[in-house]
Amino acid sequence: MKKYFCLILVLIQLSAQSQSVAPDILQKQWKAKWIAVPGTDPHHYGVYLFRKSLKLSQKPHSFIVHVSADNRYKLYVNGKMVGLGPARGEVYHWNFETIDIAAALNEGDNTIAAQVWNTGEYGNEAQISFRTAFIVQGNGDNEQVTNTDSSWKCTRDSSYSPNPPLLIYTYYAAGPAERKDMNLAPGSWTNNNYSPAGWLTAQELFRGLPKGVFSWTDGWMLQPRKMPEMELRPQRLATVRKSSGITPPPGFPAQMEKLVIPAGKKIVILLDQGYLTNGYPYLKFSGGKNAIIHMGYAEALYIIDDDKKNWRTQNRKGNRNDVENKRFSGVTDEIISNGMADQEYSPMWWRTWRYLQLEVTTASDSLVISDLSGIFTGFPFELKSKFDAGDAELNKILETGWRTARLCAVETYMDCPYYEQLQYVGDTRIQALVSLFNSGDDRLMKNAIELLDQSRMAEGITLSRYPTAHAQEIPPFSLWWIAMLHDYWIYRDDLDFVKSMLPGMRQVLIFFQQYQDKDGSLKNVPYWNFTDWVDDKGWNSGVAPIGTDGYSAAMDFQLLNAFMLAAELENSVGMPAFAAQYNAAAKQLKETITKKYWSDSKKLFADISAKNVFSQHANALAILTGTVTGNDQLSLAEKMLADTSISQATIYFKYYINRAAVKAGLGDRYLGLLGDWRKQLTYGLTTWAEISNVDVARSDCHAWGSSPNIELYRSVLGIDSDGQGFKKIRIAPHPGNLTKLNGSIPHPKGEIAVAYEISASKIKADITIPNGSSGVFIWKGKSYSLKQGKNTFNL
Repeated sequence: MKKYFCLILVLIQLSAQSQSVAPDILQKQWKAKWIAVPGTDPHHYGVYLFRKSLKLSQKPHSFIVHVSADNRYKLYVNGKMVGLGPARGEVYHWNFETIDIAAALNEGDNTIAAQVWNTGEYGNEAQISFRTAFIVQGNGDNEQVTNTDSSWKCTRDSSYSPNPPLLIYTYYAAGPAERKDMNLAPGSWTNNNYSPAGWLTAQELFRGLPKGVFSWTDGWMLQPRKMPEMELRPQRLATVRKSSGITPPPGFPAQMEKLVIPAGKKIVILLDQGYLTNGYPYLKFSGGKNAIIHMGYAEALYIIDDDKKNWRTQNRKGNRNDVENKRFSGVTDEIISNGMADQEYSPMWWRTWRYLQLEVTTASDSLVISDLSGIFTGFPFELKSKFDAGDAELNKILETGWRTARLCAVETYMDCPYYEQLQYVGDTRIQALVSLFNSGDDRLMKNAIELLDQSRMAEGITLSRYPTAHAQEIPPFSLWWIAMLHDYWIYRDDLDFVKSMLPGMRQVLIFFQQYQDKDGSLKNVPYWNFTDWVDDKGWNSGVAPIGTDGYSAAMDFQLLNAFMLAAELENSVGMPAFAAQYNAAAKQLKETITKKYWSDSKKLFADISAKNVFSQHANALAILTGTVTGNDQLSLAEKMLADTSISQATIYFKYYINRAAVKAGLGDRYLGLLGDWRKQLTYGLTTWAEISNVDVARSDCHAWGSSPNIELYRSVLGIDSDGQGFKKIRIAPHPGNLTKLNGSIPHPKGEIAVAYEISASKIKADITIPNGSSGVFIWKGKSYSLKQGKNTFNL
């Protein structure tokens, strides 16, 4: 096994150990100081190296250190990588990792070292920064020898520089690619036998400060990392799709076969992973002094259109499996060989790719590539749900959705891994439910709710996304943050956490109440009031139609929904007076909405008070908020789905369209509402694209499209919570035309499993719920009690 993979496995082994934090680490100012390389700019791009030698009388059984940096670090002990981080946060809640490095230490001489980098002016938008710095704090007396101070040596690694990240015209905010000149690299600087001649004495800044501890200082408020270490596992590329200038070996790259590029040669090889992935690409090579190696990463290739002269407008992708008449454009790392044997390269930050293009230009020496592969990374979710209906296409939809959800979840949820890596509320609400129904793991959901609460503006609303280096405001997303908190309340019995979020929820609603007219309707709400990426009459940059009078049905409905959910939360764990206030506001708003937007001639809710534009969005929200009830819900849902003249929701908001259809009584039609997902599969996508117009979608990986990974369990199998905390279980299947299906989802107390056999109007249902739980089975409008364990019904 190659050395780099060995280092990754050492990291997994060490970070998996159970750690303990000494009380002083959280309650007192640290003895360790933040350090930096003297004479370097604290805010601009730079890669820096730190190291310290120490001698131990014996190999320890435990040796715990606490580590952090701004922006990022990789920690090494005696040449082995033992940690990387810190997990993303913000200055007032800056994470540190706790690592037991004992397994990597030796009796006698040891070296602890770190690579620290700041992407500065080229930075990832999701990366907040105070200034470049690094800190290590020993946990107890024996570990204090590692404390960062002027005993550490340091230098700038001049072999790194930023590479222009992307050559397509679109919004890109995921940070720079790298240029690494191996001629300038410092060699085996993490090992004991390295001599740091010319390295500088580290500059001491100020002492580390735990969150909540007072001192006359500024900087980061340190808190223990709450998230687990990310998954890291080997993942090989699959096939060569195209090549020029060389014929690759038949097993390359799926196997480790040598690729020899002669001197004075230029070669290009297009490699296909076969599916989209996140990971650290790994390259091992020898010789080829001053050869230039480019590794480019792309979700898909772009159709070459000779009729278009401006390359910036050539954004059609077509079928993602096709490579002919296509051009490659993507984030690209550049490596310059120093001519030595067994050089290794992997970028400091992970990349996203289906297609990896290798381009090599050799000088006077031949270059030998002995391996090109990858190391997958992502939040360590484990798939625990099951679904089987004997339908290969539904299985493919679930597989694609789960892959999408995994790639959009690393240290936080992300809208997309390739272009932005930002945790947006609208995306995150759906992603969190996917996590619960597919893995049962709520850690990233809880972290997201908390981070977004910490993003709150003085005006009251959360930011649209967080962490983020630059504020962006989408007021409706603050309303969906309330919905996400309500989701957590429904599916997790964690009332103390929910209660801690209520002050923030109240502030969000106070913000909106400032913009309510006397009748309760919102008017001229500031900022970017995004609802969905619709390109239709009255829609503008994702903002639903707003009338000349400043009113918008989409805005009023979203506020109404938040009032209703907030009232439930206040009644459960908050203050009844607030619940009464929100219920009164909801009642008034329902009446106003009906009067202002209902079109009796169209039998639909309009988007504006002029009643001349209509959308699926307003009508779905009318159903979900109970603005219409009973048979009126059913009629409205049928009209909303059938009338193609109204603005259609894209793959994101179809989560709400489909939820409304189920609520209105059309649950058995859910399987027929998956047209967008089926279409994307025909385009060769292995993850869900950002928008329904799949041919020109910017991002090929947006987990807000993974809602079938909720609804095939919640709507089709019918498994859901029947109240707060998933204490009671509700099973109400909507199998559509399926006659035999089964599946399961994780539950806080175990597993919920169902199996159905349906013929004519009869059903045989086997339902197993965890010990200590109870529930109800609903079939054709009748309810049947469920007891813990297995329940069988023949109806």
